[in-house]
Amino acid sequence: MKKYLIIGLGLITVISSCKKSEIELFPYNQIETTQAFTNEAGASLALNGMYYGLKVAGGYYVQNWAIQSEVASDNVIISSAGRLSQRAFSDWTYNGDNTSSTFQDGYTMVRRANAILENIDKVPGSTPAFINNTKGQALACRAMVYFDMARVYSKSPLNATATDYTVPYVTTTDATIKPGNESISSFYDKIIKDLNDAKGLIAVSNGVGQLNLAAVNALLSKVYLYKGDYANCIAASTAALGATPVLSDTTTCPLVWQDASEAGVIFKIKNTDLDGITTQGVNYYQKVAGGIKSEYVVDYAFYQLFQNNDVRKAAYTLASPFSTVNQIHVVKFAGRTGSPAGNLDAKVLRAAEVLLNRAEAYYKSGNEPLALADINLLKIKRYKGYVNAVIAGQALLDEINLQRRLEMAFEGDRFWDLKRLNLPVQRSTFGDKADGTGATYVFKTLAAGDYRFNFPIPQNEVNFNTNLKQVPGY
Repeated sequence: MKKYLIIGLGLITVISSCKKSEIELFPYNQIETTQAFTNEAGASLALNGMYYGLKVAGGYYVQNWAIQSEVASDNVIISSAGRLSQRAFSDWTYNGDNTSSTFQDGYTMVRRANAILENIDKVPGSTPAFINNTKGQALACRAMVYFDMARVYSKSPLNATATDYTVPYVTTTDATIKPGNESISSFYDKIIKDLNDAKGLIAVSNGVGQLNLAAVNALLSKVYLYKGDYANCIAASTAALGATPVLSDTTTCPLVWQDASEAGVIFKIKNTDLDGITTQGVNYYQKVAGGIKSEYVVDYAFYQLFQNNDVRKAAYTLASPFSTVNQIHVVKFAGRTGSPAGNLDAKVLRAAEVLLNRAEAYYKSGNEPLALADINLLKIKRYKGYVNAVIAGQALLDEINLQRRLEMAFEGDRFWDLKRLNLPVQRSTFGDKADGTGATYVFKTLAAGDYRFNFPIPQNEVNFNTNLKQVPGY
């Protein structure tokens, strides 16, 4: 017998007479529905369980998502004073036996969303508005997770051929299926369909910690940018931002990263002190008797790109000694006042990123004036005393790319962005100390198009599901 019971905020697994493969490996077991979908309260608990899983399934957005892809790029360098954690990702030596947890975490989230979609129409006495909004959130969550998985395990659409493949797009909780890989084109089409379907169902506002209409449009803007569909990227970005985009500014930007402001935050995962989950901040450093002990520090060359009047410089980084050695620490996720170190809500979608999506789409559509207007708007909110600049051509595109790198630093965006743009990882020759000296990276270059831009599927998943092909190169 295989059974999952939804209670409280999470999914508690009740297992009897199960094989190890049925417990741990994809595809996942079915979910018991007799108690979860008997009324709106039960369905709401299932929805809460879906969101709760975004932070407890291997840490997902709250832990592993940002750090593994970030250390594989060029914004940070491993600290010789740290524990040498995540070394396989910083050295690009990951394989099917030491891979990212995104595969299992992702399908765990998908299974929860699918259970809602399979059963929400059956909830007795439920209103159409409740059913539609719940269904819209489940569709959006499924698409969001699948977009993450597509970025992790496959080429970007602009760099893929018709024969390139990605992971399966599973839309059922059936535990008996063993689905095969799908084409990248088909996979992205399904992501977009889920998001467009969600757009017609989801509420305008669902409260902090839940997806809403603006979040769906923000996700669409990102997916369309990856596909190179710039017209739809612009339309989705504009729908998400509204006529007057609301961004954090030079005052509120630092407060966002202390959970003291939600300015410009479209969707975030609530991470309370009571959750007791290992957090984003701990992945970068811990506070010890000798000061801040970093796992990864800011690369010296990248640090030089932050101007002194850029509010992000102090909000994201801090130069301070550890055991007399000065380093530049990542403090973007230091945490909120009064909470354990590194405890913070995980910001998944922000208006600044959507604005950057639109600026790039405008530029690549040939509309440089509107691209420049978006970049100037962002820079007014980030640089004290900023005066609108007039730049064009390659210099404008370079500025768009620079601002994306600065704005999204340490959030796990850089590696996938380089892959999307078909650019190499080219690390600097500087070391891990604040002045650029110290221990340097052994591995400095990952060529554009290298197979290691795609993480491998866990080998035990491939062994279990014989219809599933490993990522090429592994």
